[in-house]
Order: sequence, then structure tokens, then C-alpha cells
Amino acid sequence: MTFVSIRSIGLGLLMAFAAAGALAAGKTLTLTEKVDLPASATQAWATIKDFNGWQDWHPAIGSTEIIRGKGNTKGTARILITKDGARITEELMSHSTAAMKYSYRIIDSPLPVTNYLSTLKVNKTKTGSTVVWTATFKAKAGNSDDDAKKTMAGVYRAGLDNLKNVVK
Repeated sequence: MTFVSIRSIGLGLLMAFAAAGALAAGKTLTLTEKVDLPASATQAWATIKDFNGWQDWHPAIGSTEIIRGKGNTKGTARILITKDGARITEELMSHSTAAMKYSYRIIDSPLPVTNYLSTLKVNKTKTGSTVVWTATFKAKAGNSDDDAKKTMAGVYRAGLDNLKNVVK
């Protein structure tokens, strides 16, 4: 083999490894957590429906500040301020009282995720209701997929588990 051929193969392998690494780092992850409540779907929805009211049910949230838009309308942006001072900027993508669900995306946060889109939904059940929290996201650079999923699952569990105490 000539030097040019070896160099071309080496460059080709380098590009292939770089592309494979970029694809692996950019894997879209999914997460679904839920909680069954003895309360009616209407009661559960009344507790979580307000995009500006997470501090009323999620134990990690200290306050919410609307920075654009109004209430539960598409395009409304908020800053969630956690009890330890972290700031998470999010935008409401859709909100349906009839379907008892809304979707939002993270614009900026210290969380180990990017390309985050999430939906909170309340389903009626025979014994009450189920609140389902789902998301798709990617791990931020420097974070493993497992760590990103574990962190977000912890956020979800804290909020969903607390609904058992809050929804009456």
C-alpha cells in the first residue's frame, strides 16, 4: 500500500468513528413515569393544570415566574425556580383542558438534558385517575444517557409521588 492509500483509509476510519460517536451522543431518550391516585381525574387535573402553579404540587419548585405570554396559552414561557435556587426556563407548547394534558419544552436549564419535550396528562381510571409524565430528550454533552434518565426520573418521581399528598 502506498502512503496515500493508508492515509485515505486512516482518514476514512477517523471520519467513521467521529460520525458514530456523534450519533451515539445524540441518541434520543424516552422517559415515562406515572402515579395512580384515588382522586378523580377532574381533581388531579385541577391540581396540575396551571403552567404557572408547579410550586403548589412539586416539592422541588419554590416559585414560577411567567416571562412571556399569559397563563395556559401556547407560547407562554416561564422560569421555574427550584428551592435550591436553580432556574429552568420552559415554554408551553400545547394545553388542552378537554384532553387534560399539556406539553412543554425546556429552553434553558442546569439539568443534564437537551432537546427536551415533555407532556403531563391525566387519565380517568375505574378507581380514580392516573397522572402520566412523559418526555423525549438527549443527554447534554458530558453526561451519560443513564445519568440523564436517572436525574429526570428523580424529578418526575418527586412530583408524582407528592401528588398523593396534594390531590384531594
